[in-house]
Amino acid sequence: MFCLSLRDSARLRPLEIWHAEEFAAHLDRAREHIRPWVGAGFVTDDVDGARATLRRYAERQAADGGRLYGIWLDGALVGGVMFVDFDTALGSCEIGCWVEPAAEGRGLVTEACRALLEWAFTSRGMHRAEWHCRADNERSSAVAKRLGMALEGVRREHWPYGGARYDKQIWAILAPEWRTHRQ
Repeated sequence: MFCLSLRDSARLRPLEIWHAEEFAAHLDRAREHIRPWVGAGFVTDDVDGARATLRRYAERQAADGGRLYGIWLDGALVGGVMFVDFDTALGSCEIGCWVEPAAEGRGLVTEACRALLEWAFTSRGMHRAEWHCRADNERSSAVAKRLGMALEGVRREHWPYGGARYDKQIWAILAPEWRTHRQ
């Protein structure tokens, strides 16, 4: 099993079905904090729901269409990053993230996303990586900027949540831009 050191005592590892109980406990700590910012199908309420989410990503990974990784800090699952979409035929992917409040502000999400982008561009030959977030999610937009992404557009009132509709930003970086940015 691989484990990538991010910084301090933080590690990036695959988040798999056998982590269902740990993932459910993490979501108990993070649920209300992340619910407005992530897809409704991701935030579950119990171990069975957590297992279903992890199974969905395991199936997507087996089909080379997505992947899910957890961020552990001092041995506790505190967030993660993922390939929401991974399309080798198009050479395009979308990355995403979530983190519980106790792990915010440490740069862990940015470091983990850098690792995903590096792998996608150098090992898998992707040409384009996207980042989607609600336009009012300043922390998420800041990560996209730190990754060297450019804001390409806004889908107006595309994100329904809590009886309201929010604008959705689309950020992206191309492989040649990534090579320049990482240097």
